[in-house]
Amino acid sequence: MATIINQADVPKIKLYNGVEIPCVGMGTFGSDRFTPDQVSNAVAGAIRCGYRMFDCAACYGNEDQIGEVFKAAFDEGVVKREDLVIMTKVWNDMHERVEESCRKSIADLQCDYIDVFFIHWPFPNYHAPGCDVDSRNPDSKPFTAERFMNTYRQCEELVEKGLIKYIGISNMTIPKLEAVLPMMKIMPVACESELHPCFQQQELFDYLVAHKIQPIGFMPLGSPQRPERDMMPEDVADLQTEVMQEIAKAHGVHPALIALKWAHQRGQIPIPFSIHEMEYTSNLKCMTEDPLTQEEMDKIVTLECNNRLVKGQVFLWPGANDWHDLWDEDGFIVE
Repeated sequence: MATIINQADVPKIKLYNGVEIPCVGMGTFGSDRFTPDQVSNAVAGAIRCGYRMFDCAACYGNEDQIGEVFKAAFDEGVVKREDLVIMTKVWNDMHERVEESCRKSIADLQCDYIDVFFIHWPFPNYHAPGCDVDSRNPDSKPFTAERFMNTYRQCEELVEKGLIKYIGISNMTIPKLEAVLPMMKIMPVACESELHPCFQQQELFDYLVAHKIQPIGFMPLGSPQRPERDMMPEDVADLQTEVMQEIAKAHGVHPALIALKWAHQRGQIPIPFSIHEMEYTSNLKCMTEDPLTQEEMDKIVTLECNNRLVKGQVFLWPGANDWHDLWDEDGFIVE
């Protein structure tokens, strides 16, 4: 019998508009290592064990299979549509056709509306799924506030049309946020960023919190199963660090659960992914019990080593130096 986690035990996070959402979600990006069926079967199991938030994206290539799972769960009365927080994203090749992208995701996910609709990357630099790290699209362009806002305004129209409830942004930097936030009519509720113990992005995290934008952390475990194209020899494996191993031993759990507890107690929403029932169940259950001590939280702070794993090389434009140009590390937008 599968473990079922009581909804009342899962802590909630309050967005700036007063809406409460779960403190943890399930990611669905597995397209480099798992089949769409494996991912959708995991989603089905996750709904039954108590997950109520799912992070999807058009470019993951599995929304139609996940939609079958959502429909079955609604039809069987396992959950109602309004019980789920369904998030998805507009991919880079659809920045000019946001409504079309949104309607396709709604149709594929069979969910009537999207709760949070994210702009996946802040520039329209398309690359084919599964391409290697040296792939470049000659039509790629640097970020401009004008182009971004053209896409964002289409998202604002989707809110007005009732196709989406809230807008999200993703893979942003402080200089980019500074450039676009003043122009927004409807503020984003959340920002997805790479966040894990060895890449805490404290300055960005604090900026988001100060602007009432909820941080959502992808790759919360340091993503040992990320695509091989994103692996570099200098990358640090968060879960294998001495600190994470030591704290995990003290709690009698896998270091992955320590990373998730840290994320929750810090204030971000982690969106881990696993196709294994035991793992996704324990990922949810760990939010409800045995918190980390302040001393343990402080130790994890010391693991920060600027260990960015998703560098984004495939999005570089002609004339850019290297992936550092994507992240505005000197405090200004690189064009």
